[in-house]
Amino acid sequence: MVDPDSFAKLGDDSAEVGAAVGAAQPQPDPARRPGATAAAGVRSCGSADEASALPALARRLLALPPSCGPVRVVAVDGHAGAGKTTFAARLATALGGAPVLHLDDLATHAEPFGWVGRLREQVLDPLAAGRDAEHRVYDWTLRRFAGRRQVPLAPVVLIEGVGSGRRELRPRLAQLIWMELDAAAARARGELRDGPELAEFWAGWAAAEQAHFAADPSRPYADLRVDGLTGRIRFTTFDDSLSGP
Repeated sequence: MVDPDSFAKLGDDSAEVGAAVGAAQPQPDPARRPGATAAAGVRSCGSADEASALPALARRLLALPPSCGPVRVVAVDGHAGAGKTTFAARLATALGGAPVLHLDDLATHAEPFGWVGRLREQVLDPLAAGRDAEHRVYDWTLRRFAGRRQVPLAPVVLIEGVGSGRRELRPRLAQLIWMELDAAAARARGELRDGPELAEFWAGWAAAEQAHFAADPSRPYADLRVDGLTGRIRFTTFDDSLSGP
């Protein structure tokens, strides 16, 4: 069993943002992501293929039937370090500013995967009722919930984080996106990005993540997969890929 106290905060994937799509690089929030620092040599998952495909993907998502009241909830799942936060930010921009919920804000040191109840009660239930949502935000420095964040009602709401495609949430999802980067490569990217001071975190997190996906895998249920290195987007339910508008 992983010691909850070994969990420092997971570094934010936003440190990997490249220039291919032209999106502004989000600034790390020290209270939320103390490990989020750019690391030399970390390869961005952005590419010209991804940049040209995102508008087409946005149109496809907007054309889906709602999955949670009037909202299309889209999950972006994958291993820690695979590029979820980066991709979700780019997709949100392509969707015209769609809200993005980061599961880092709902997880805690003691419950890295015990956030389903909070997500359901504070976010999904209000959205299903056609209302704006608001959730408490966990402060990884203070080790308690502090502050709140709005999730406005919108045609598409993105949820990004490890386990966002878990079985308890799939009935509420309009689409599940998996960032295709194996666990070892994703961990190496994260360790390079976050530096040696978070080595203990990565050891504990890797064990917890492996146990989660062994019991509740997301990848087999993904509607499409995004290459974590090239950004190429490929549907998994039929032979189709997005390479342009």
